[in-house]
Amino acid sequence: MMSHWLLPENLADILPAEARRIEELRRDLLDLYRTYGFELVAPPLVEYLDSLLSGTGGDLNLRTCKLVDQLSGRTLGVRADITPQVSRIDAHLLNRKGVTRLCYCGSVLHARPAGLLSDRELLQIGAELFGHAGVEADIEIIQLALESVHRAGVGQARVDLNHPGVVRSLIEADPALVPLADEVCGLLSTKDAPGLAKLGGRIPEINKSSLRALLDLCTLYGGTEIIPRALDVLPDLPSIRSAMADLQILVNALPAFDFSIDLADMGSGYGYHSGVVFSVYAQGWHDALVRGGRYDGIGKAFGRARPATGFSLDLRTLSSGLAPAPLANAIRAPWGSDPALLEALRVLRAAGEIVVQALPGEAHDVDEFTVDRELVLEGGTWRARAIKQA
Repeated sequence: MMSHWLLPENLADILPAEARRIEELRRDLLDLYRTYGFELVAPPLVEYLDSLLSGTGGDLNLRTCKLVDQLSGRTLGVRADITPQVSRIDAHLLNRKGVTRLCYCGSVLHARPAGLLSDRELLQIGAELFGHAGVEADIEIIQLALESVHRAGVGQARVDLNHPGVVRSLIEADPALVPLADEVCGLLSTKDAPGLAKLGGRIPEINKSSLRALLDLCTLYGGTEIIPRALDVLPDLPSIRSAMADLQILVNALPAFDFSIDLADMGSGYGYHSGVVFSVYAQGWHDALVRGGRYDGIGKAFGRARPATGFSLDLRTLSSGLAPAPLANAIRAPWGSDPALLEALRVLRAAGEIVVQALPGEAHDVDEFTVDRELVLEGGTWRARAIKQA
């Protein structure tokens, strides 16, 4: 018999020390985004499904948990990504004419894990910039994404670039590939060349040149030299030339960055991104720490097609790869109702000190704190005194 307290697969509790570090990361990053001029929004956890998925790709639909609203009878979705919600807020609620910078942080739930080591519940934090179609917006977003992981203590972060327009062009140029778009993107993301070859054998209608181009994509990763190489080996389609030009403009605009290019890395799949996309990787994490990019036009479903670019990351994943958080120093205090004691406790806590009162007859186990001082009464005054180590 299954124990009642067992959690569903790929869901987990967060214990005190880890929860504290995640919360401190959340506060620090939201404060960082505010210094760049990003305004905080908080969309609801649940929305009507047609609103939640408007303008997005089919991959997001598969990741969204559905339920029936007992008040309206309509289908609701538990958000699997906050970005479309923020786009709705920009296009439909704020309705500003100029540039709008919005940031957010909240839980999202996936119907199925994105990978073998992935959780289904994420604490997603991110920043979105609306209203500017130029490369300047992409530059700001990439810089802010890197500053986010650096603030968390991540060293040697690497930025991979891609452009979904390349794969989209190849798929849309061959009618036999269109219904297989999500499967193709999944195979490309894992660089599963044998799987792509089997796809060609299974669907003989696929054009051989299209299949060859998909197989070539699995090899098109490395430094910025990939851009001219891609132009040489991929079909000479205007949309592919345009995608390579977009990548080259961004690389040229950020000469201090060490970019890599991976034209097969489709991230979350055949989704809503329309321009240059990027992923941030670092040693110690098995998958991308940050994913972002341009997604112009998603607001059209809400009444306004706006240029847009942004990024998001999972604070739980980010925290899991960091070194253990140092324990905070704390003061042990006796239990009592002495007004002088209560005032001493108030003054210490107002100064930011952690003071733990020892409840009568109970041991106190804590994961986050090192009790290095105790509050004692000396000469009629309560003072914090160092605890002598044995």
